Amino acid sequence: MRICVPTGSNQGIESEVFGHFGSAPYFSLIDTDTAQVEVLDNSNQHHAHGQCAPIQQLTGVEFDAIVVRGMGRNAVARFAAADVQVLVTAAATLQDVLDEARAGTLRALDPSQACQGHGDRHGQVHVQRQSQHRSHHRAHNCGNNSEHDEK
Repeated sequence: MRICVPTGSNQGIESEVFGHFGSAPYFSLIDTDTAQVEVLDNSNQHHAHGQCAPIQQLTGVEFDAIVVRGMGRNAVARFAAADVQVLVTAAATLQDVLDEARAGTLRALDPSQACQGHGDRHGQVHVQRQSQHRSHHRAHNCGNNSEHDEK
């Protein structure tokens, strides 16, 4: 089985699993039989909220499932429409995801558990992203700052 996992670093099997699919710097593809890892840059990492283009980002890449800690509802719907299985994990590293996959303990992400926006928290990734968005908007005087100034 070949799975796609959003990661925050490019350190092979020791790469950390990123908290939110669309904002991950990398997508790591891991073969659960051989533990071979292939890493792809996420060129759509800095998209507007709700504008993640996961299907387009991974077009032509072969994998059997996506394993995430968190994913927005639009991305979940797009993958479901493309018949791509989305699995959920609490793993810290690709090695942990590999261990879960081999043990058969990964479970399907229920669409009702999808992120509803920057108010959801996967670790502290959304808090960090909010801060980055605010800084960006203040520096460039662009966008709707109130959208990113949630409680």
